Amino acid sequence: MKSPLLTLPGAVPAEGVDEGVAAHYGDLFREQRALADGTGFVDLSHRGVVTVSGADRLGWLHLLLTQHVSELPPHQATEALILSANGHIEHALYLVDDGETVWAHVEPGTQEALIAYLESMKFFYRVEVADRTADTAVVHLPAGSIAEAPEGVVVRETPYGRDLFLPRADLESYAGKAGPPAGILAHEALRVEQHRPRLGFETDHRTIPHELGWIGSAVHLQKGCYRGQETVARVQNLGKPPRRLVFLHLDGSEVHLPTPGTEIRLADDEPDGRKVGFVTTSARHHELGPVALALVKRNVPVDARLLAGETAAAQETVVEP
Repeated sequence: MKSPLLTLPGAVPAEGVDEGVAAHYGDLFREQRALADGTGFVDLSHRGVVTVSGADRLGWLHLLLTQHVSELPPHQATEALILSANGHIEHALYLVDDGETVWAHVEPGTQEALIAYLESMKFFYRVEVADRTADTAVVHLPAGSIAEAPEGVVVRETPYGRDLFLPRADLESYAGKAGPPAGILAHEALRVEQHRPRLGFETDHRTIPHELGWIGSAVHLQKGCYRGQETVARVQNLGKPPRRLVFLHLDGSEVHLPTPGTEIRLADDEPDGRKVGFVTTSARHHELGPVALALVKRNVPVDARLLAGETAAAQETVVEP
């Protein structure tokens, strides 16, 4: 969905998955600094919004999600995954219960497949699943923001800030009160700095939660059975994941950032040495310079010097080998 905030001064449309909102409003680093200082907001109105209501909503979701939500207190934010039968990540949900309804925002364009799966699992449970994307816009306020949420708006509060489930019709008027806008590129740069994975960026068709550090934050290890739970338990108790997420400090002298999918090799190998991983997200950070997240093979030494394409990269451990 195309955001009305693309008409704001300086707005440059984002591309790809994030099409529909602004990439930036003319000054990427200023926008990053504002968010880091707790001011401004990010328009995330392109994200999908799904609700689950009904008396059985929490117990039913508890059976389907990787997170323990059967006794989720009202207004407490959490995140959860839906896995395939083989334990591969299919959906990531960022959710909160308002006491009557569970609200979740998901990656743009994934809500239809998510709803189809949820509908197929309803059986006799007293639940109603709805796509609220058309009438609800997600707005992100950074940590430390003193901007107020409008009365009656559902808020998901996390250590990284607050996600507001705002009536889409109120998006323009709220933007005028919430401070300077920041684009999705500023939001992404801070996400990379915080080592937070994103579905479709840090994941591919065979990603399991252990590879990205989602154990604990999105996967609860002491809950009952759910689809893919056998793989989670087996890797947790008996083995190690084949890959691990790393944070990369990139050579700042390079003009271009390595794009997602860029192959990573050991710098000490020959130029045609074996591939040991790939870049998942790259960004220009207002303090750290060019940075990236990447998936590498688990056995890559933590002190190994890497090459992301032709760009030298020093790794910082996110997931222990």
